[in-house]
Amino acid sequence: MNTQDVSNDLTVIHSNGMEKRLPKCIIIGVRKCGTRALLEFLNIHPSVQKASDEVHFFDEDSKYGLGLEWYRNQMPYSSPEEVTIEKSPAYFITESVPQRIYTMNASTKLIIIVRDPVTRLISDYAQLAANKAKKDRRMASFEDLILLNGGKINTSYKAVRISIYAIFYSRWTQVFPKSQVHVVDGDRLVYDPFPEVQKVEQFLGLSHRISRENFSYNSTKGFFCVRLNGTSDKCLNESKGRRHPQIDPQVIQTLRRFYASHNRLFYRLVGKDFGWPEF
Repeated sequence: MNTQDVSNDLTVIHSNGMEKRLPKCIIIGVRKCGTRALLEFLNIHPSVQKASDEVHFFDEDSKYGLGLEWYRNQMPYSSPEEVTIEKSPAYFITESVPQRIYTMNASTKLIIIVRDPVTRLISDYAQLAANKAKKDRRMASFEDLILLNGGKINTSYKAVRISIYAIFYSRWTQVFPKSQVHVVDGDRLVYDPFPEVQKVEQFLGLSHRISRENFSYNSTKGFFCVRLNGTSDKCLNESKGRRHPQIDPQVIQTLRRFYASHNRLFYRLVGKDFGWPEF
């Protein structure tokens, strides 16, 4: 594939004057931290156009080999004033992706959304278990997957590693300046999304066009939905906000102790203390 930087040639012109652009911003992760919710919230903004599906261009070699024109064609049409955004959470943990995105356009803005790593891990397990159940397959218990004999944490389990945010964040900031990487508090996005979305508007250089009135709490689902036209609500699909399994409190405590030092390193790297429990 031609990896030439195409930052000065980002558009494909359509007959109606709209254009397909390579994204100016990519939500690169983290899985099960609210990437879909964040994308839907940002899409309220009149100057944001989103790619509907996770493209997985940069993390899947078969797609990357199709070239940037293929990737561009996965994007929505937009006007010059609009910001095109795509999200693929697998980007965050895939080692080759930072350089691939940088090669496409060194000025790309990146958004990472994180939440309490233990909550994220349990949510990850719940999704995998639900997907297996749909195929009439059973999944090992949470405890059996994350604990080794003797009670140590199984760091070879991918879902455990994903929650060690500092490792992956460091890879990105070795390629991109921190000024181009914005970290969203995913826990706060669940309980009070408006301030987090405002920060993203500012990061993207957009006028503040999203208001508190654009968010409506759905007590049945347990999370905020998008309020459209002041009346109707658009909520994430039923796969979002699924119930988590009950986990032994001792296991939770073991996980919190395990992640504590990793979390403190992440706080230092980002310059923000997220206050995740350590015991």
